[in-house]
Amino acid sequence: KEFKRPSNSGNIVVESLGEGRARQILWERNVPDKDLLSTIEAGKSVLLYHDPHIPEERYIDTLSDIEDFLILDGTWQEARKIYNKSPYLQSMKIFSLSSDNESRYNIRRNQKEGGLCTAECVMELLKLKGEDQDAEILNNSFLNFLERMISRVILKK
Repeated sequence: KEFKRPSNSGNIVVESLGEGRARQILWERNVPDKDLLSTIEAGKSVLLYHDPHIPEERYIDTLSDIEDFLILDGTWQEARKIYNKSPYLQSMKIFSLSSDNESRYNIRRNQKEGGLCTAECVMELLKLKGEDQDAEILNNSFLNFLERMISRVILKK
C-alpha cells in the first residue's frame, strides 16, 4: 500500500540515492521477489527491524560485513504484518537502530514513540556506514519533501 501514498518517504530514498543504491520491492505474500531471496541467501544483508519478542541472538550490533539493508517501508502495523507473514524475513539477521534524533516526519498521526520514518532510517544507516555525503543529500531531499507535504495539506484545507 505504501508505494502509492504521496506521504511515502521511501520514494525519496530511491529518488535521492538512485536505483543503483536503493530500490523498492513490492511485497507479495505468496510470491517473494527472487532477487531479494538471493540477496538474503548470500548472507550479506540485514533486516532493519525491532520487536521486543524477537530473541536477542537474532540481532547484530556491527555493520562491517553488511552490504544490503532491508527496510519494511510501511506503517508500523503493515511492517509487522509483512514480517510475520514472511518466513524468509524471519530467518534474517536483524539490526535495530538506536538514535537520539527525534523524528521530523509529522505527516501522519499515530507514529510510534521514538520511531523514525524510512528516509530517516536510511540517513542513520548511511551515517553509521560513514557515508555522510549521501546522508546529507538524502536529508536535503527529505526536508524538501516534508515542506511539499505540509504545503499540500495546508492547501487542501
